[in-house]
Amino acid sequence: MGMHCDLCDKQPARGNQLAQRGKAKYLGGNGRKTTGISRRSFRPNLQRVRVQDGGTVVTKRVCTQCLKSGRVVKAVVRKPFTLPSK
Repeated sequence: MGMHCDLCDKQPARGNQLAQRGKAKYLGGNGRKTTGISRRSFRPNLQRVRVQDGGTVVTKRVCTQCLKSGRVVKAVVRKPFTLPSK
């Protein structure tokens, strides 16, 4: 399954983590010095969401950017503010 978004296929990216010392020049210091570099991974923020897919309801792992942008149609559990029918 892996850690990737089912809609936009966003997946973990690799980058560097910097360990620094010193004070920034604009704050009156001598400048920041890098004392160590190590690898790290940037993971997507995935949520398990029940999605309306055609006429069926499917659970998918979707990143929060897809949720906020409206690319996902969430499954409606029931219509809000309705009285039970007799």
